[in-house]
Amino acid sequence: MTTQIRNRWALLTIVGAGVILITLDNSVLYTALPTLTRDLGASATQALWIINAYPLVMAGLLLGAGTLGDRIGHRRMFVVGLVLFGLASLIAAFSPTAEMLIGARAFLAVGAAAMMPATLALIRVTFVVERERNLAIGVWGALSLVGAALGPVVSGLLLSRFWWGSVFLINVPVVALALIGTPIFAPKVAGDPTKPWDVVSSLQALVALSALVLAIKEAAHVGQSWTVPALALLVAIGASVLFVRRQRRLAFPLIEFSIFRNPAFMAGVLAAAFITFAIGGIQLAATQRFQLVVGFTPLQAGLLVTGVAVGALPTALIGGAFLHRIGLRNLIAGGLAVGAASVLMVSVGVTHGLGWIVGGLLLTGAGLGAAMSVASTAIVGNVPASRAGMASSVEEVSYEFGSLFAVTIIGSLMAYLYTVNVVLPAGAPEEATASMIAALGVAAQDPTGGAALVSAASAAFDGAYATVLHVAAAALAVGAVWTGLLLRRYGAGSASSAHSGSH
Repeated sequence: MTTQIRNRWALLTIVGAGVILITLDNSVLYTALPTLTRDLGASATQALWIINAYPLVMAGLLLGAGTLGDRIGHRRMFVVGLVLFGLASLIAAFSPTAEMLIGARAFLAVGAAAMMPATLALIRVTFVVERERNLAIGVWGALSLVGAALGPVVSGLLLSRFWWGSVFLINVPVVALALIGTPIFAPKVAGDPTKPWDVVSSLQALVALSALVLAIKEAAHVGQSWTVPALALLVAIGASVLFVRRQRRLAFPLIEFSIFRNPAFMAGVLAAAFITFAIGGIQLAATQRFQLVVGFTPLQAGLLVTGVAVGALPTALIGGAFLHRIGLRNLIAGGLAVGAASVLMVSVGVTHGLGWIVGGLLLTGAGLGAAMSVASTAIVGNVPASRAGMASSVEEVSYEFGSLFAVTIIGSLMAYLYTVNVVLPAGAPEEATASMIAALGVAAQDPTGGAALVSAASAAFDGAYATVLHVAAAALAVGAVWTGLLLRRYGAGSASSAHSGSH
């Protein structure tokens, strides 16, 4: 193996470590949330914002980060992102209040936003042979899934021995090693300093996303006045309109909307969003349900949901290696369809037993791993190398959209369904309707009527759990149909299985 080849795969190892860190921090708090909420005294709203601050800020900054990387160079952006990510991890680990942790998570997202588009862009400019690049991107996609799926188990493992801040401290040694390796193995590809960087567009995107999330979260509150969500929705629409109009006027926009006309590119973007929505929803729902209702430890709940990663890893690698034979349509649309059916299998595990849940999670991972491995190839393979940062940032925004709305929609829907459906036993205090955690707290103080309250709360939570899994399955089914229509010309053996000649 030549030095050049070794350097390429060493670079993939480094950026792969960055990808795992970024995606791990999207899901690492799912398992830690009950512990963290108790230790910091966080409210239900603060708990959701501790999770949401990271994908929300990241999604708002990704577009600007991708085009800034095209301007100043993706290696430099990756290094800057690593430094910020490491510093933010230290702040998050030692946050004494929920408010400070929310701020630290937002700071963490700034580093992640700088790093993430650079990881895929560096692969795009380093692996020049198409077959080799497809495999490298397949590995990248597999690591994205593995990182997201490992978050709950890593968190559970650490919480069994250390305090919740340890879930952030583990980032620091990985960041240090990546900082040493990046100057050695990352290519010195100069950026284009003639490209302007538009911070106003990034802020418009951030405002639009923040307002949309606020609208959804507030609308999900039982008894909530519609004034706040309506105003937030208006702000989201207004900021979105301003963003689109600004992009069309700029000589160097954050997004060139013409790239979405490519059906393979569009299918890749949609697949990324649907996949991360489903995985985020499953992880959030399952880790909470098995801790609060079944009594699993954080580690046990985390190990359970790693079934997605175990199922995804082989199909992600196979998909990237054999894309030229299998075709984009079969891998993306077919993978989403398998995922939809498998999530339904997970949902019936409440009544059919743990074996159904484990089997469903493995099959879900297998289907989504196949789709994820080539969604990235469809995106970055259908733009010129000079737009690698833009394409990568669009893909990452779709990932963050999926994660963000999984927490916002699935989390809010679970809370809503529990509150409206729980039937409290006579004499139980009304505060038990606020959440399952609140009900368990009340039951612990009432040794006589506690068992009846726990039973009622568990039944309501299980009903909410099954419903949100049905929502995740429906989303994947919609994604399968939509991408299948877009990829009609990208079947097995098609000459355009990965690229449309848009270069």
